[in-house]
Amino acid sequence: MSVPDYMQCAEDHQTVLVVVQPVGIVPEEQFFRIYKRIASVSQVSVRDSQRQLYIRYRHHYPPENNEWGDFQTHRKVVGLVSVTTCATPKEWPQTSDRFHGQKEVYGATLYDSRLLVFGLQGEIAEQQRTDVAFYPSYDDCPDVERRVEDFVESIFIVLESKRLDRATDKSGDKIPLLCVPFEKKDFVGLDTDSRHYKKRCQGRMRKHVGDLCLQAGMLQDALVHYHMAVELLRSVNDFLWLGAALEGLCSASVIFHYPGGTAGKTAGRKPSVSQAADSGKRHRPGAQEVLIDPGALTTNGINADTSTEIGRAKNCLSPEDIIEKYKEAISYYGKYKNAGVIELEACVKAVRVLAIQKRAMEASEFLQNAVYINLGQLSEEEKIQRYSVLSELYELIGFHRKSAFFKRVAAMQCVAPTIPEPGWRACYKLLLETLPGYSLSLDPKDFSKGTHAGWGAISLHLLLSLVFSSLRPQNNIVFPHLFFLICPFTEKKEVTQSLENYTSKCPGGMEVITLPDGMKLPPVPFTKLPIVRSVKLLNLPVSLRPHKVKALLGQSLSSKSPFIYSPIAMHNRGDERNKKIEFQWVRGDVCEVQLMVYNPMPFELRVENMGLLTSGVEFESLPAALSLPAESGLYPVTLVGVPRTAGNITISGYHTSVFGVSSDCLLEGLSMVKAGGCMVEVVPSLPRLQLSTSLPRSAHPTSEDLSSSVSLQLFNGECQQLTITLENIGTENLETLELASKTLTTKEKLFGEFLSWDLQEALSHLPLKPGQSLTIPVCIKVKLDFSGQENLLQDLNDDGISVTGLPISSPLRQVLKPRAESKAVSSEPGKAEYNHVKTLEAVLSFKYSGGAGHLEGYYRELCMGVHVDVEPSVFFTRVSTLPATSTRQCHLLLDVFNSTEHELTVSSKNNQDLLLHTSECQRMAIQVDKFAFESVLAPQAEGEGAGGVPERFSSPKQLEEQRLLAQSSLINSTLNIRWTIPSLQRQGEASVEGVLNQLVLDHLQLAPLQWDVLVSGKACDCDAVAECRVGEPVALEVRLTNRSRAAVGPFALSVVPFQDYQNGVHSYELSDAVTFIGSNTFHINTVDPSEGSVCRGALLFLYTGDFYLNIKFQDDRLGSGPGRELPAAWFCLPSVHIRTLESPIENGA
Repeated sequence: MSVPDYMQCAEDHQTVLVVVQPVGIVPEEQFFRIYKRIASVSQVSVRDSQRQLYIRYRHHYPPENNEWGDFQTHRKVVGLVSVTTCATPKEWPQTSDRFHGQKEVYGATLYDSRLLVFGLQGEIAEQQRTDVAFYPSYDDCPDVERRVEDFVESIFIVLESKRLDRATDKSGDKIPLLCVPFEKKDFVGLDTDSRHYKKRCQGRMRKHVGDLCLQAGMLQDALVHYHMAVELLRSVNDFLWLGAALEGLCSASVIFHYPGGTAGKTAGRKPSVSQAADSGKRHRPGAQEVLIDPGALTTNGINADTSTEIGRAKNCLSPEDIIEKYKEAISYYGKYKNAGVIELEACVKAVRVLAIQKRAMEASEFLQNAVYINLGQLSEEEKIQRYSVLSELYELIGFHRKSAFFKRVAAMQCVAPTIPEPGWRACYKLLLETLPGYSLSLDPKDFSKGTHAGWGAISLHLLLSLVFSSLRPQNNIVFPHLFFLICPFTEKKEVTQSLENYTSKCPGGMEVITLPDGMKLPPVPFTKLPIVRSVKLLNLPVSLRPHKVKALLGQSLSSKSPFIYSPIAMHNRGDERNKKIEFQWVRGDVCEVQLMVYNPMPFELRVENMGLLTSGVEFESLPAALSLPAESGLYPVTLVGVPRTAGNITISGYHTSVFGVSSDCLLEGLSMVKAGGCMVEVVPSLPRLQLSTSLPRSAHPTSEDLSSSVSLQLFNGECQQLTITLENIGTENLETLELASKTLTTKEKLFGEFLSWDLQEALSHLPLKPGQSLTIPVCIKVKLDFSGQENLLQDLNDDGISVTGLPISSPLRQVLKPRAESKAVSSEPGKAEYNHVKTLEAVLSFKYSGGAGHLEGYYRELCMGVHVDVEPSVFFTRVSTLPATSTRQCHLLLDVFNSTEHELTVSSKNNQDLLLHTSECQRMAIQVDKFAFESVLAPQAEGEGAGGVPERFSSPKQLEEQRLLAQSSLINSTLNIRWTIPSLQRQGEASVEGVLNQLVLDHLQLAPLQWDVLVSGKACDCDAVAECRVGEPVALEVRLTNRSRAAVGPFALSVVPFQDYQNGVHSYELSDAVTFIGSNTFHINTVDPSEGSVCRGALLFLYTGDFYLNIKFQDDRLGSGPGRELPAAWFCLPSVHIRTLESPIENGA
């Protein structure tokens, strides 16, 4: 026997073998339909008996194996069922002959046979025959199973007759010698009358009868016969048949202990009634064998004495003894070269029993023995079958890697060079089944769970074999295997080149690959090429970020909970923050996601078509291509895309194309990737503005918050015009536009508005459609402090003039001429300080909105920086005042210093231009009208708060600072001092706002009490000289107008005449020259605001000459009156100069 049956198991010893074969041409599909129905009748209860008959069906059985039927009866073909198709009666004779010819193949062992004819109708089909059944078609055959049961019963009748015939044969002299095929030539010429020969015949026959009893369902008798056969054959050293007897004993014991069978099939055997009873009487482990007298056996195998049941249990081997007897039997088989198939099948049966007993190590010893059993020249198909069965058995006992090894050997045998047509599909299928044994998986989820387990070299070899075999049946199968080959096991560039060659012929993607046998290979993304370590969603550029209107922002944050604080709500919001990013994207704008990747390969890696995978909103991914150097380390890659709808978008992963294979890599499957949140809100679309200016961009580094910046250099006091152009480069209309400026914190004090503009013209162009633009003029004016330090001009002579702020009555001191001489400042440190360049920075903010985003309350903010380097122009190093001839005027003295490197001219209102060379200082005098400061920052206009302080000022100190600033601004606008550099054609303003101190301001202030002195009805002011005649009374009138906010008075004015000799001597002894008509003291009662008072008197001059009147204030009341609390500057009366002439001589006198 050269063809082993690897599906053998111990319980097959109690089955009868029936061969089902087609006769003639029968469709394969129809044949196996009938075969399955026939094979379903695998267990038949014998009528009038408690016994069961088990049938084993085969559709192919080698005739040479049938020759071993006497050695083990379950190998003998006792039944034949032929299936044929006969369409016409003419075909019937030929079909019948074929059937008979088929019976002759197994004719020596057949008990009975049946022929199932399909398709024949008519007279022949109506004949009643026991061995032939006619059916109209394969679909119309309802009683096939019943006919098969009748056929099995007929086999049982023959089997039972043969059992009885052999069992009742008591004549030892007439017992034939049963032989296996290779023994027949060895027994030629032996002495048949010897005792040794007879025992051999008896022992073999006992063993044969035991097989028949076991097939007939008589387990008790079979055990007895096997025990007797063992004793007889052991005594004559008939080792081959002794091994068969021991194997039969083991099989009967296995059937007793394991009614469900050992084959491991899903549908186990149905235990018979007797087996169910026996299962409760199993022999305890280690029990000894007790033989029963053969005379106790009956013809039908049932004895009325119940003690036989006990004997059956004692004759049954224990589970441990079963394995020991199997080992002994296999050792006996091993003595015979021609019994290799029997030995191999016995090993397989023992392994299946050990698998039930969960004794894996002992089972592995049987399998190891089976590996080395020599069966001679096996065909390639038999080798494949042998290795496959070994793999299945190792899998059965839990040796997964050993199972995978033999399955891989079987797979390689499928494509052996000696096979004319290699079975690549079978090879590939077997290799796939080996992956679990080597801790490999084709599921990328399992691959990403951790490091590879197992031997890398073996896994590499297996994957290479898998790749090579997958190329033949289906090209696209190769891609997932090449992925596992490239990523963890190899760094050879040849593998990647092979992958590129395959993808050029058959593109690889993320489709599920379905194999012909129905197995589905999941898509395998290239998550390791490149390896991604982190994913970070980037905010939009500052100029494109959406902002929520504050009023609407507060509404959106309102909570539905009635409680101020809820820990549950806070917890939920915290979880939401972990998922959702705080910033927003805008529909229609390009959005960015940054990935940190690196290339683990020792060669350059080209990644094509790399983009984002998203969910939630419609998203247009803009693919990118990159090339990573070998072992690059972490490398930032920015992927971009455009959301096309509003809502919440989730970045779920990325897609790549590496070596021609497209991969979709999901972040949830990448445990090593760090992501700080992958969900972001997409707000509705907003317009987009592009800013350009008439000035060049700044060379200074700008902040991220600024989209643009301009830089320029100006002299202090200079003004520059800036034109800003805003172009709508988006897709939405610009509907709203606001402009604001912010001067950044600086140490320098800035006067006036640094940036000013007019938006009316620009707003008239709204709404601004896409592609259109508008312009905004902006004025940049720098006006820093023009004051200088006096220690830098120590050598500048102030000509000894002392300014006290009090009236000076000397007519020779009322006119001050500018000094002609000037000296240059030679102090280098001082010059360096004057030339120090100062910096001013400001930010222009454009808030704009439009489109759907405007309706939702969103806007954008575009910021532009302005950087100005301010060079000094002129400085006012000293400021003083001198009174003018009029009480309503004053001379302002300014020492002007040129700190530039160019000649410049300084001009003021109604004054000559002053030319200054580099580093030259000159004094200029400007006659100005005094100012009425009472109207500046009047509390009534501002709305008084507590303590008389306007509400918009926090303290009196702040109010005073603002009043000082307002007064300086009023004086500066009146003076209008400007400088011009002719060589550069540049000009600007020289402001005195930061130069004037409080004393100078007091001198420049017009007194709230206005005094007018009239002599003979003419006002005396501005060097006016009143003329009168000697002896004529001169009318003197003093008028007071109260322009303050409070009532003043009462006052007492006394008029004192004197003469000035122009040498510093004043003479007040003029009682003989001047007399008063009336009193020389005038009394003024209380004067309310905006009201006036008039005092009148008269003088009489007795001599000619120049007289002056000095009007003094007097208060005769006790205590301090209101007049004592008022400043002296309020009582500055004009000087009165009266010239007395001779009276004309009358005619005729």
